[in-house]
Amino acid sequence: MLNNILTVSQLNRYIKAIFDDNKQLSSLMIKGEISNLSDHFSSGHLYFSLKDAGASVKAVMFKSYAQQLKFRPQNGQKVLLSCSVSVFERDGIYQLYVYDIQPDGAGALALAYEQLKEKLGKEGLFGPEHKKPIPRMPQKIGVVTSQTGAALQDILNILGRRYPIATVVVAPVLVQGENAAGDMVQALQYLNENNACDVIILGRGGGSAEDLWAFNSEQLARTIYASHIPIISAVGHETDFTIVDFVADLRAPTPSAAAELAAPDLQEVQYGLDSIQRKLTENMYSKLGVLNSKLAYYRHHRALQSPQNLLEQYRNHLTQSRQNLLTAMRNRLNVQQQKLSQQAKLLGSLSPLQVLARGYAIAFDGDQLLTDSSKASIGDELRIQLASGSLQAQVTAITEEYR
Repeated sequence: MLNNILTVSQLNRYIKAIFDDNKQLSSLMIKGEISNLSDHFSSGHLYFSLKDAGASVKAVMFKSYAQQLKFRPQNGQKVLLSCSVSVFERDGIYQLYVYDIQPDGAGALALAYEQLKEKLGKEGLFGPEHKKPIPRMPQKIGVVTSQTGAALQDILNILGRRYPIATVVVAPVLVQGENAAGDMVQALQYLNENNACDVIILGRGGGSAEDLWAFNSEQLARTIYASHIPIISAVGHETDFTIVDFVADLRAPTPSAAAELAAPDLQEVQYGLDSIQRKLTENMYSKLGVLNSKLAYYRHHRALQSPQNLLEQYRNHLTQSRQNLLTAMRNRLNVQQQKLSQQAKLLGSLSPLQVLARGYAIAFDGDQLLTDSSKASIGDELRIQLASGSLQAQVTAITEEYR
């Protein structure tokens, strides 16, 4: 009996081995409802319980598998798990080791799309107040798409036909696959940082939901939102909608339509200019006709006036002109007098007499103005001019420098 005594660790290890040797438990599909979800951001692992009406079981999904999920699991979601069953030796409990989760009833991509759409919508990224206007006549048009796709050729053909005066800046990118979203983000950031264009067309031709999935990237959506250059989305066909379409400043149903929205038809612009010119010319001739009619009436009216009335009108006009001239002369004289008064005050402030009045003096050696002490000698007789009167002085000492 003593030979059958086991430690707890031995027991748990033995039970785990039984589970692991059972091939039926190594690959299972189990459906249920997620509860007690714990998302460990530091490790990237997911811990939760899977339950139905009568029971529950613990489950773990490690980071390497969790990173591949297209949607974010939530409590209350009904899901279908691909997993194996084993024992966690330390605690002696069995649990599910999950390597894939699919929504039960809705596709993973569709669920991920709705989750991201709801999240960004609540943050305001789709708000019309954030939409930038598309320039009417851009000089440079950026195109972010596949260099080998038909979408690029459609865009170039339409721009070349409708608006050949624009410069087209092509930023070739991947539009499908794991690296496509990052590739498009870098292209948009480059065009913005270098102010390379006035408007950007971002898009690709049609495809399946999986083919278009790069345009549902959260990072790409936030890059479009941050762009100071207006962006037109043109992803797939008219019935295809991606997250990019909601955050872009304008959505085009196809790449060809995006080219038409990005630039006007030059022939239509020329027709509009010609129409405006015609209307201006017609308006000018109409106003000239009215002016000629008024002039003819005035001449006719003057012809009907008597010489006495005309003479009185000229006399009144002359009197008024004389009055206006006198008023202008008085105003000009007042301005000149004010300027003269200001200049007299300025000249007075610079007068030597004003300087002397503030306590300064001027020294003369004979008739010569003395400004340098080195020009005088001990015993020289000097005349000191004050503001009022003068003094005779004799040099008894000389200081070379004033400090």
